Amino acid sequence: MKTVLCYGDSLTWGYNAEGPSRHALEDRWPSVLQSELGGGAHVVAEGLNGRTTAFDDHLAGADRNGARLLPTILTSHAPLDLVVFMLGSNDMKPWVHGNALAAKQGMQRLIDIVRGHDYPLDGPAPQILIVSPPAVSRTENAEFKEMFAGGDTASKRLAAFYEGLAAEAGCGFFDAGTVAVTTPLDGVHLDAENTRKVGRALAPVVRGLLGQ
Repeated sequence: MKTVLCYGDSLTWGYNAEGPSRHALEDRWPSVLQSELGGGAHVVAEGLNGRTTAFDDHLAGADRNGARLLPTILTSHAPLDLVVFMLGSNDMKPWVHGNALAAKQGMQRLIDIVRGHDYPLDGPAPQILIVSPPAVSRTENAEFKEMFAGGDTASKRLAAFYEGLAAEAGCGFFDAGTVAVTTPLDGVHLDAENTRKVGRALAPVVRGLLGQ
């Protein structure tokens, strides 16, 4: 059986702007991906609210720096056949950096970690799929409007940067913004239908990378 690690932020965790709450397990995109793949693969959901690609954000009790925690996660879930990265939305926060190019560089750091990691039992490095998250959209939610000020413009550049990086690094690529949009409730997160759309759309891409 193949093992797929989905490494992401609140979009992977399943944050629901209604409430706010957490989407039901069956609605989160990693769960939908698991359902679509069936018994041929085991999908591990590793989502953390506020996680960045490779930058510090000390406004929560959890470590949000995706690069710092990734080696531990890779070891704990090894052996892995594929790592799916869907990160970058939180990089758009002004106090993180708010720059799509920096997010690309952060994603490059994650690729380097995956390929240079010391895996248990001398296992090989997994394949990598970079998923560009749906762009941040405008919202009337006052707090999120300030939290992601300028993010609606900057995040629209992520897909092109990530696609170019994937081509250079020999990774898979998928633009989730082609199938899903963020909710106007906060401009950042996905409603239940849109997170399901991401899981369904990723299934054929993942199958191709796994050779299924």
